[in-house]
Amino acid sequence: MRKAFGDPWLWVGCALYAIALTWLGWVKYETHHNLVDFGIFAQTAASAFGCFCNGPEGSHWAFHFSPILYAPGALLLIWKSPLVLIALPAIACALAAPPVYAIVRARTDLATARLAGLVVLLYPPLAGLAFVDFHENAFAPAAIAWLLWAFDAGYFGIAAIAALVALAVKEDQAIFLTVAGGVGAWLYRADTRRSRFALAIAVVGVGVVLAFFAFIQPHANVSPTWQPNRFYAWSSDDLRGLPFGVIQRLGFFALAFAPLAFVPFRSKWMWLAALPLAEVLLSRMSTTFTMGTHYAGAWAGYVLIAFAFGVAALPKPRRALWWALALTIVVFVAANPLHPGLNLRTVQDRDRALDAYLVTLPASAAVTTQEEIYTHVALVEPLANVLPDLPTRPAATCDILIDLAYPESPRLQEYGPALRSRYGMRMDGTGIERHPCPAK
Repeated sequence: MRKAFGDPWLWVGCALYAIALTWLGWVKYETHHNLVDFGIFAQTAASAFGCFCNGPEGSHWAFHFSPILYAPGALLLIWKSPLVLIALPAIACALAAPPVYAIVRARTDLATARLAGLVVLLYPPLAGLAFVDFHENAFAPAAIAWLLWAFDAGYFGIAAIAALVALAVKEDQAIFLTVAGGVGAWLYRADTRRSRFALAIAVVGVGVVLAFFAFIQPHANVSPTWQPNRFYAWSSDDLRGLPFGVIQRLGFFALAFAPLAFVPFRSKWMWLAALPLAEVLLSRMSTTFTMGTHYAGAWAGYVLIAFAFGVAALPKPRRALWWALALTIVVFVAANPLHPGLNLRTVQDRDRALDAYLVTLPASAAVTTQEEIYTHVALVEPLANVLPDLPTRPAATCDILIDLAYPESPRLQEYGPALRSRYGMRMDGTGIERHPCPAK
C-alpha cells in the first residue's frame, strides 16, 4: 500500500489539479457562465435532507438515482456556498489519478507511474468533467477507478466502499456494475474470493436497478415517461442524419482516446468500458459524446483503468506516455473541453450589478429567470425556477426576473417572444427587468 500511494508527488499533483480546477470554476461562476444544471443540482443538494428536489425537475428521484448528492448536501448544511459545488467535482476528478498510478507502479518503475498519473490529471475529458456545471457524474470516475484497483490488488474492503459510492452516483453505474460483476464472477471463477465479490457487486447492482425503476422513479415521477429516454427516441430525421452522426462519433473517439495514445485498447480491461461507451454513443443527441460535458463521467473511470493496465503491459511504456502527453496538448489546442473563450473572462460591471441586485431579493423569492440569475440564487431560493426552453410553455411562476445585460443568455433568447407577448415585458433596455405577480 505504501508503495502504491506513498509518493508525495502524486498527492501534490492531485492537490494542484483540484486547486486549479476549483479556481477556474470559481472564475466561471463569478462571471455568470454556469448553465441550468448548476442551479438544478444546487437546489437538489441544498434540499437533500428534505424534498430532494429542484424547480425544473421537481423531485430529482424522478430522473436519477443519486444518493451521492447527500454528501454535498451535508456540506451545504455547514457552509452554504457555491464553492462547495465547484470544489467537489475538482477534488473527485483529481482522485481518479492515484489508482492509475498504483496499478502502473505495482508493475513498472516510479518514473513511469508518475508519467501515467500526469496523463490522467491532464486527460481532457476528465478536466471537462471537473469544470462543467456540478453533476453527480463527477464522482463516478474516481469511484470506479478505486474499485477496480482494489479488486485487482485484493483490498476487498476498499473495493466494497468504492462500489457503494459508484452505485450511489447514478442508476447507469448500477447497470454497468451489474454486467461487470456478472462477467467478472465467471472470469474469476477459479479465484473464489474475487468471484464471490464480483457476484456480490452484480447482485447489489440488480437490487439498485430494480429498486429505482420499479419503485423509486415511478413513485416520484408525475409523468409516465422516464425523461432520459429522450436521448434514445430515434426518429426518421435522426436516422437520415446518421452519416454525419457517424463522423461526429469518430471525432469523439479521436478526442477521447488520442490523449491516452489509444493504449486502453491494448488491455482486456477495456471490455468494461463497452457498455458505458454504448450509453453515450447510442444517443441520438450529440451532447452525450461531446467533450466538456458531464457524460464523460459515465465511461472515463473504466477507460482510465484499461489505460493503466495497458501501459503496465507495454515493453516501452514511457514512449506511449510521452505520445499521450503530446496528443493531450493537441486536443487542448484543437478542442479544449473547458471552452475558455466562452466560459472564462474577468469580472465585469454587469456581473457586479447583478450580484448586488440579487442580494436584495427576499427569502424564498419564487422568481422564474434565466441561467445567469437562476444559478446564483438556487442555493438560497428553493422556489426559484428557470425560464422554459420553448415560448409555448408557461413560466413556472408569475414573478419573472431577467437581466438584459446578458443578451446571449440561451433561455432569454428562447423565451424572449413569450416574455413580450404573454407577460408584456419591454425587453428594450440593457439591465434588470422584473414582472412581479399581480397584486392580490
